[in-house]
Amino acid sequence: MIRLPAFTYLAPSTIDAAARLVAEHGREAMLVAGGTDLYPNMKRRQFEPKVLVGLRGIRELRGIRGSAAGGVTIGAATTLSAVAAHRDIVRDFPALATAAGLVSSPQLRNMGTIGGNVCVDTRCNYYNQSYEWRKAIGFCMKKDGDICLVAPGSSRCWAVSSSDTAPVLWALGAKLRLVSAEGERTIPMAALYQDDGIEYLAKRPDEIVADVQLPAAVEGWRSAYLKLRRRGSFDFPVLGVAVAARMEGDVVRDARIVLGAVASQPRPSEKAAAALVGQRVTPDLIAHVADLAAGPAKPLDNTDFSHPYRKKVTRVFVARAVAAVCGLGDSGATSEEVA
Repeated sequence: MIRLPAFTYLAPSTIDAAARLVAEHGREAMLVAGGTDLYPNMKRRQFEPKVLVGLRGIRELRGIRGSAAGGVTIGAATTLSAVAAHRDIVRDFPALATAAGLVSSPQLRNMGTIGGNVCVDTRCNYYNQSYEWRKAIGFCMKKDGDICLVAPGSSRCWAVSSSDTAPVLWALGAKLRLVSAEGERTIPMAALYQDDGIEYLAKRPDEIVADVQLPAAVEGWRSAYLKLRRRGSFDFPVLGVAVAARMEGDVVRDARIVLGAVASQPRPSEKAAAALVGQRVTPDLIAHVADLAAGPAKPLDNTDFSHPYRKKVTRVFVARAVAAVCGLGDSGATSEEVA
């Protein structure tokens, strides 16, 4: 049995108190809400905090508030199960409800939070192993080593973004409110991420994600999310495709396509989305858009399935998601259907 290392657990009752504790303990502290990713990483000695600042007891971080007309705010400590089942989210932001409902397993969605999933660690076959396994191969630069074992000649880490909700929130135009002892700021979801497997978050370590802010649900906007994984539950995404589009009849007036698990950050496919705007959607247009969207996807051999297969499936999933959003097909897809 792999055991947790010793640590001190602090349980503040307000976000301001939590921010002060994080500032006080500096690099020795980490934040924890659901802990579904952090605790396993601590057991494998990938994270080694001396202090954990718990967020679950902070009421202001939980709950879903607002309306479709004025925008919806989701507290960062709201569970993924609550997000997936919320009536307004299901109706107005269906891709987010889908993505939250596809994270891991039901038991872990009851613990895991949307803030945790937004900030979840990047993943790699050489990194997400036990300490003994990683020691046997000499470690990697993400933890304890000095080279990237996926691309040994590279000066950077290529671990991939593993969040289901991040590409969806990016495509929906969501914002995040960050709180620290120095104050607070609100940033677009796109500004949270950096294309680096180690320093994948642009927020400071002392900043707490307080809530996720969804814009008003403007009439005509539709969204869909598709996830590729080997098993139908528990697994992290090997590919995630988020599509949001504003339709006027059968004409696309605005569109966003964001890919997950193909790089160290969610990857927007701006050329593909632009190709949809002002067009009546046809099968030929969808095929063209899918080809354009696959361009930014540059998977490496560091997750499940082969990287040529994942590149090929990107086209398939983008085509299915676009067709579903534009009313030309069903968004349902599994890895078995495209194997």
